[in-house]
Amino acid sequence: MASNSNGLLGKLGILRSPGAPVPHRKHTSESETVDMPVPAEVSICMQQHIGAPCIPTVKAGQEVFVGQVIGDSDQYISAPIHSSVSGKVKKIDTLIMPNGAKAQTVIIETDGKQTPDPSIKPPVVNSHEDLIKAVRASGLVGLGGAGFPTHVKLSPKSRDGIDTLIINAAECEPYITADVREIIENSWDIMSGVYTVSELLGVKQALIAIEDNKPEAIKIMEDIASKDDAHGNIVKVKVLPSRYPQGAEKVLIDQCTGRQVPPGKLPADVGVVVMNVASVATLSRFLKTGMPLVSKRLTVDGSAIKEPKNVRVPIGAMVKDVIEFCGGYKETPAKLLYGGPMMGTALANDEMPVMKQNNAILAFNREEAQSLEPGPCIRCGRCVNACPMSLMPTKLEQASIHNKVEDLKKYNVNVCMECGCCSYVCPANRRLVQSIRVGKVILRNSGKQVK
Repeated sequence: MASNSNGLLGKLGILRSPGAPVPHRKHTSESETVDMPVPAEVSICMQQHIGAPCIPTVKAGQEVFVGQVIGDSDQYISAPIHSSVSGKVKKIDTLIMPNGAKAQTVIIETDGKQTPDPSIKPPVVNSHEDLIKAVRASGLVGLGGAGFPTHVKLSPKSRDGIDTLIINAAECEPYITADVREIIENSWDIMSGVYTVSELLGVKQALIAIEDNKPEAIKIMEDIASKDDAHGNIVKVKVLPSRYPQGAEKVLIDQCTGRQVPPGKLPADVGVVVMNVASVATLSRFLKTGMPLVSKRLTVDGSAIKEPKNVRVPIGAMVKDVIEFCGGYKETPAKLLYGGPMMGTALANDEMPVMKQNNAILAFNREEAQSLEPGPCIRCGRCVNACPMSLMPTKLEQASIHNKVEDLKKYNVNVCMECGCCSYVCPANRRLVQSIRVGKVILRNSGKQVK
């Protein structure tokens, strides 16, 4: 086994810059976003964020409008959910999520009118507290995949040590181009949102991080940032190498600032707040219009999709309806994903709704979806060399397989961000990241969590 020179003896979490040489396949980067027609029915899930699920605030038979709150929670780590359509509530049902968990969902029969909620108006913001309330009211969560409530992220215990805002526009997953289209199509919304959040946090610098395989997006943001005299020229574009997983939060912080987020700590602990580029643009639009988060731009692509494109869809639209709008399937898909091929979530079928944090729907034919049988580990060390977090994936795999809780703690299973680099580079096709996910569950259930 190759040595883990940056590994466990006091240096865990020291980021290197290997990752995996995944192909970019940004087929839709030049495809302008198109609006999907309102479907006949939507299913709006009450669990679209990290934290407490929402409780439906509407009943079957009730008329609803676009932007109306239909689900909320009294828990701090949560975010309200709004109707993306106008119409009538058909029923409150139970949805089986891709991970097997159950969640309530509000099924709405649309009327095609898209009548906005009459109470919608831009929020009045005169203080930091007003802005945080407005962010929560918008229903905004991290739109890059995690779904962490934005009002919580923007409310660190102390703002005194926060000096840097990073806008994550790396979009390092193959196929996905939703964020680059956000930059090209809505650059001023992005910059307005950056100014608002920068003022809220009182940061000294705001860095818009973009990979170097997006030259048009880089030029657009650099041109706007160069005219930033009114805001003290704090906004800079940080051009990064095109390398997966460049957009992972801890990797991004290291690449942009050189700061390391220790295991068990948050970006705020090293003076940084990270927001997805679509999140700041959505916040900007909410502050101008009062319309909360009710739609989402998605990349629809993959070898089984007839007409790949970027689509703006109502939250709660069914995957099958979105794919039908993209011409349907070229052939029966053997693999269907929410998100990208590296960190996306596999779907059993296309009878699932689009949620806030989804940024892509990918469908692959049998040839591309085939999974090779795993063989024995040949101890080549490629997984160790590829791990951005300096972990030892084979040790974690074995600890997981054999239920060795102490080894899961020793080799820091919870530091893994599940980027999939280890599995991608493994010549023996070992299911490394899958085993590590199981290992986290084993450790959690043992009650011996790493503090």
